[in-house]
Amino acid sequence: MLALSLRGISARKLRTALTAFAVVLGIALVSGTYLLTDTIDRSFDVVFATANKNVDAVVTPKRLFGTNRNAMPAPLKASVVARVRTAPGVALAAGSVFLQGQIYTKSDEPLITTGAPMFVSDTTPPRFDPFVYVQGHPPRAPGEVALDKFSADKGRFKLGGTVRVSGRGPQRSFRLAGIAKFGSANSLGGAAVAIVTPPVAQQLLALHGEFTTIQVAAEPGFTAGQVAANVRRAIGSRYTVRTGAQQAASDASDIKDQLGFLRTFLFVFAGISLFVGAFLIVNTYSITVAQRMREFALLRMIGANRRQVMRAVIGEAFLLGVVASIVGFLAGFGLAPALKGLFRLFGADLPSSGIVLEARTVIVSIVAGTLITLVAAFGPAVRATRVPPIAALQEASLHASTRVGRRRTIAAAALAVLGVVLMCLGLFGSASGGSAAGLVGAGAAVVFIGVGLLASHVVAPLATAVGWPLERLRGVSGRLARENAARNPRRTASTSAALMVGVALVAFVTIFAAGLKASVRNALDTGFRGQLIAQNVSQGQTVPASAAGALARVPGVRSVSAMRFSKARAAGASPNVSGVDPATITTVFHTDWQQGSAATLRALTPSQAVLDKGWAKDHHLTVGSRLALATPTGARLSLTVTGLYDDRAKLLADVTVSNALMGPAFNVNEDAFLMAATVPGANADAVKQRADKLVKARYPSVKVLTKQGFIDEQDKQVNQFLALVYVLLGLAVVIAVFGIVNTLVLTIHERTRELGMLRAIGTSRRQVRQLVRYEAVITALIGGVLGIVLGAIFAVLVTIPLKDQGYTTSIPVGSLIVMLALAALVGVLAARWPARRAAKLDVLEALAYE
Repeated sequence: MLALSLRGISARKLRTALTAFAVVLGIALVSGTYLLTDTIDRSFDVVFATANKNVDAVVTPKRLFGTNRNAMPAPLKASVVARVRTAPGVALAAGSVFLQGQIYTKSDEPLITTGAPMFVSDTTPPRFDPFVYVQGHPPRAPGEVALDKFSADKGRFKLGGTVRVSGRGPQRSFRLAGIAKFGSANSLGGAAVAIVTPPVAQQLLALHGEFTTIQVAAEPGFTAGQVAANVRRAIGSRYTVRTGAQQAASDASDIKDQLGFLRTFLFVFAGISLFVGAFLIVNTYSITVAQRMREFALLRMIGANRRQVMRAVIGEAFLLGVVASIVGFLAGFGLAPALKGLFRLFGADLPSSGIVLEARTVIVSIVAGTLITLVAAFGPAVRATRVPPIAALQEASLHASTRVGRRRTIAAAALAVLGVVLMCLGLFGSASGGSAAGLVGAGAAVVFIGVGLLASHVVAPLATAVGWPLERLRGVSGRLARENAARNPRRTASTSAALMVGVALVAFVTIFAAGLKASVRNALDTGFRGQLIAQNVSQGQTVPASAAGALARVPGVRSVSAMRFSKARAAGASPNVSGVDPATITTVFHTDWQQGSAATLRALTPSQAVLDKGWAKDHHLTVGSRLALATPTGARLSLTVTGLYDDRAKLLADVTVSNALMGPAFNVNEDAFLMAATVPGANADAVKQRADKLVKARYPSVKVLTKQGFIDEQDKQVNQFLALVYVLLGLAVVIAVFGIVNTLVLTIHERTRELGMLRAIGTSRRQVRQLVRYEAVITALIGGVLGIVLGAIFAVLVTIPLKDQGYTTSIPVGSLIVMLALAALVGVLAARWPARRAAKLDVLEALAYE
């Protein structure tokens, strides 16, 4: 049987290669994802190990909310450093500063605007300093700065040149005194770092004699663990104390957790590619098994039992799966840097050095590809054992009985319903996070399988509908193509199913993104009453608090209101907290109220809070209730609830307090963004131009946008993400194209005599090419129509729970029509080579073909 499997593969090289390609692409993405993310993880391990190489103990503020950037704890006071120095075994203790800031290019633009972090750091004692200066020296005077080599190269800075840096205020100019590597690397994991003297760092970051970290060196005879324990006893439980190695592991773990979405994101697309590939494998084996019935019958006649026939087909699939998986695994070495380049193209420069290969990558790649191939080939293999030998030898009809057909239909319908139920459980049930996403994903996969099995029932009407224009325009060729597509509905359905999955996911993402854009517009139309919005040019960065005053002084600006955000713990939950300026918020923002009014916001004091009505209801709070909040700084507040709002714009969070409270209690001293209203009759575009000029002179990191400009900015970000998703979904579409090619090649082989007959009665080679091409177009359009319908259904289902969050459903009809046109183009491309092959058949050989 092994020899027979090998002969089966070698005798059908083209079919084997086309089928294997689907597995190769999917496994290449699995392998490439592991290689890329493992390499990134190792890079960060090295980064943080370098940072803590000569550090025995580290003291940091205690985080109550993980790594949430809106929930930073209060910095460490100088008195804590003094207490650390008194601990037994401490030879050296030094406070240091390391927080996000901005570095500017020579043209006064932020050095990095793609979301990668930029930091301001101070010089530390030589023992703790992880920087190795390759040019110049560390900053020694208040007017000096040093840069990491990556930043210096990126900004084309030279020693002695001017470098502009800002923290939580206006930018300042420094002379570049040194260029350093972080250990042996050019940067700290791709981040940009400006190094200044400690007092300057504290001034830039509005730290009044405070630090973000305290580093400790042990005296001889004391271990790192002993010194850490002694420091912990000296300063108490309000702070986190770790050994240097523990701190390095913790920092690396935090980064890995934050980047965990990347691995999940890529694995989702790898799974999609393999799922689509499974449809191709099922279809290919179904066709080839049907075409090889005589071969299997002959094996039965000479003594092979059903189990042996089964082993022959499964053995062939096993060998195909193993070989394709190995090729896919090796292809991952080329795909990993391509993925890194793709993310860099879309603004995410991920650090990596070399390639890290884990045994898990090899095992998962080969096992996953082989299992998927075996599972996909199992059904056709079973069918290969069920046809009576005599019936096969006599070319009797091999179609399933009506009873079997009914069973298949009932099972397919049950699968589709089960898939919808699973999706609903994930969306509306009690599951949350990864569990909910898993249910939704599994449900969608089951729906695809069910619909793929049911699709044969709608092939004939769909073929008539999408083939009608071809029949009217191209006459006999169009008619024959339509009839051929409908002749074997199960085959056509299974061929179009692969494309259906890809189109459905593209349609879902397109509809969802259109809804996001519509939601932003609706939120601004509903809640925003101003004309201007100011935000940081770098994604995720904040606006200096003093920028609000600069914007307010721009001629034509009537009022400016700042928004801030954080987190807290209250009522057994972790609500999001928004901060507002009560004096100005109602001039630029409007919300509906269940209890209260705009006057409630204007009268908000640091001892009061207003709540989202839904969150208040879930936690049994009403106007007059006392709300106990624990903040990231460790402060415990007791606030009086004075109002309940129904913010359809979703600008306000679960809990809203005054900005006067956000600074001291939440350690949020900068603004997320600013909203401004112009004086009556002023031209918003003209005011925006003045604001850009005047504000940017002091705050180059701040950009001012009109309402429409802000909408365009959000659309741009959504479109950028869409482009990335489309590129990754393109792998699934490519597999679907090869599925159509594979089916056409196999059916041309099956219809050799028919094509010879058409040529014999006068059909030209051109008409034969048209016939095959139009059949592929009809098949692709069937997959496109089914995919768009499913994608729309998925989008509606998924967005139902988001209605309460202000999501607005929007169907981009134009985009969906373009998608159908692209599906037809996919059919044309897929048919190009099979059509030529069909046209080149020798007429006499085709007529004599059995």
